[in-house]
Amino acid sequence: MKKILLSSTIIIGLGAFGASLAYAEGGQRGGPRGPSFEQIDANGDGALTMEEFQNQASTKFSESDTNGDGQLDVEELTAAADRERGRMIERLMERKDTNGDGMLSQEEMAPRDPGRFFDKADEDGNGEISQAEWDAAKEKMRGHGRRGAQDGNADN
Repeated sequence: MKKILLSSTIIIGLGAFGASLAYAEGGQRGGPRGPSFEQIDANGDGALTMEEFQNQASTKFSESDTNGDGQLDVEELTAAADRERGRMIERLMERKDTNGDGMLSQEEMAPRDPGRFFDKADEDGNGEISQAEWDAAKEKMRGHGRRGAQDGNADN
């Protein structure tokens, strides 16, 4: 149980921090949208401190701790994940539903520039992606957050 609590705290803290950075770097890129700079800047001084980042993580934890016991159980974590998944799906629909019909066609779901991923992954330029190139490209995508989900998810 302590491992779950520690892991949950770390995940929520890193999520708040990472989402804040993603927002600061230009907003939505297929991953979670974090709070705005102004929301984190609690004292309104135009600068973010580590304390403000930590307070943001604490706020996220408190929002998820629906029974107020200072710990997150499986139900609370599941509910928090479901809320985030719902927000991600809504943002996906907003971004991809170009004809506004409330559904996503295969055309709307297609990567915007499939050649971009292919060209980057094909490091030796031979027109083919080897297993080593595939693995290297996936690792690079992991290092860039969830950007790959928007630009042509390498997992599919």
